[in-house]
Amino acid sequence: MSEHHSHEGIKAAFFINLLFTFIEIIGGVLTNSVAILSDAVHDLGDTLSLGVSWGLEKVSKRKPDEKYTFGYDRFSLLGGIVSSLVLFGGTIFILTQTIPRLLNPESVDPLGMLGFSVLGVLFNVFAYYKVHAGKSLNEKAVSLHLLEDVFGWGAIMIGSILILAFDWVFIDPLLSIIIAIYIFIHVLRNLKEILDVLLQKVPSTIDLLMIEENIGNIDGIKKVYHTHVWSLEGSKIMLSTHIVVPMTMTPGQLIIIKDNIREYLNKEGISHVTIECEFDR
Repeated sequence: MSEHHSHEGIKAAFFINLLFTFIEIIGGVLTNSVAILSDAVHDLGDTLSLGVSWGLEKVSKRKPDEKYTFGYDRFSLLGGIVSSLVLFGGTIFILTQTIPRLLNPESVDPLGMLGFSVLGVLFNVFAYYKVHAGKSLNEKAVSLHLLEDVFGWGAIMIGSILILAFDWVFIDPLLSIIIAIYIFIHVLRNLKEILDVLLQKVPSTIDLLMIEENIGNIDGIKKVYHTHVWSLEGSKIMLSTHIVVPMTMTPGQLIIIKDNIREYLNKEGISHVTIECEFDR
């Protein structure tokens, strides 16, 4: 996915969500459905975080300069954090509003709920399609929001059919609580992934010991140490390492060794490599 299309996808999702949030609020009031109103609060949070994500995703595409020598990629992580925290707050709010309603269920308009749930699925599938190919953790967080909304509306659709068939009005607040718990679990997972990047944890796709061993097996290398692997924003992986070579090695041979290391690491998905060469004494 091109850089232009990634933030254009978030921009499209922002406007789709903004429009549908207003439709949801009206729908929740008209049908007296706490599940729809809860989802409206959730979507309002999504819309705010999408706006922040859209702005920060654009900033993250700037080229490296004298102030940010690694570039601005990590700014997209801020968008992911904001999105996750907004969702976290929205989930707590949903639970405080919904639990009392579960204890004292109120009548709802199941036909209206069914109509709005069909609209909800269609809107959010379209928005998800616009963003889902993004690779950054910010774009993944946004995609997660939209995918949750698709499942949430699917659940509301099933719930409205059950209320129509059996008059089970408790389904409405119960669905709201289930959606909230589901969102909460995924927010925690996404925040952990973002914190792993910020704390420079070795990416899960990388086996550091195997990489050091394979570099050490390249002809001419006597020792490999001080190998560091990290990611800027979840997809761009960087590595720095020290290699020890014999004193008799010529500059030409050293260039070949470095090329071999870079070629191997490129196959492992590591794009930015720094190699410090030391001579055995």
